[in-house]
Amino acid sequence: MRYNSIGNSNLLVSEISFGCMSLKVGDSESNSLLQEAADRGINFFDTADLYDKGLNEEIVGKALKPIRDKVIIATKVGNQWREDGRGWDWNPNKKYILSSVEKSLVRLQTDYIDLYQLHGGTIDDPIDETIEAFELLKKQGKIREYGISSIRPNVIREWVKRSNMVSVMMQYSLLDRRPEEECLNLLQKNNISVITRGTLAKGLLLNKPADKYLGYSKEEIHKLQGLITKTGNPVAASIQYVLQNSAVSSAVIGIRTQHQLRDILNTYMPISPLKMNSLTETLQPLLYTQHR
Repeated sequence: MRYNSIGNSNLLVSEISFGCMSLKVGDSESNSLLQEAADRGINFFDTADLYDKGLNEEIVGKALKPIRDKVIIATKVGNQWREDGRGWDWNPNKKYILSSVEKSLVRLQTDYIDLYQLHGGTIDDPIDETIEAFELLKKQGKIREYGISSIRPNVIREWVKRSNMVSVMMQYSLLDRRPEEECLNLLQKNNISVITRGTLAKGLLLNKPADKYLGYSKEEIHKLQGLITKTGNPVAASIQYVLQNSAVSSAVIGIRTQHQLRDILNTYMPISPLKMNSLTETLQPLLYTQHR
């Protein structure tokens, strides 16, 4: 396993990270799955207070408590569950963030969060107020670093200008190359790391039946699926594609079973440059049409 720094921070993370959202509540194997991932070299685990109304954080906290000093835990804030539990509202306000972190710390059974991320964001947010909350939490030692999870270029640009964030989590894959137009270069120039999600495009880059995705037709998806199958290892090709961009520090992959974990850890089988080029030349990259 290779490890990369996140931005200019002291956070050194495995280039393949564990997306904990896929863990099932009540699954007795979740604990051993997280521990096996750590034993196999994954040290970066990503969750959020939104997932399963906080239960996901509890699962992660319980499993990783015995090795807390050996792992990097990331969680997210900003989506506030309604009292009836039937949905949530966006809340990036300072007061809410400062209260939410305390609950996350309890659920994660830790005194600090390595990477605290805003779970979304709009250009109309009180951005400076949100940043104030994160900076205060850093001073208090409750978080080590902060970042945002966003695919919106206009939001990302504002955070680059105004904050000391070290990372941006964004959707990026062979089927979503929109970050290549502007965001990847902007973030690398400012020494802010990209953490990718959606790297397997909801399974469309593996064995899921072809269907429309973003601006691509079913036929276009099917064509790319045929080529990625010919690489001999679609998982490896998908992950290696995003990791080959120097702006990317880690690819968050949702893992639910031991079989999936072992498949993902087998991604170090190299894919030839010729095969990788054929994948990138098959479809015209899409561009962002909103929030530019």
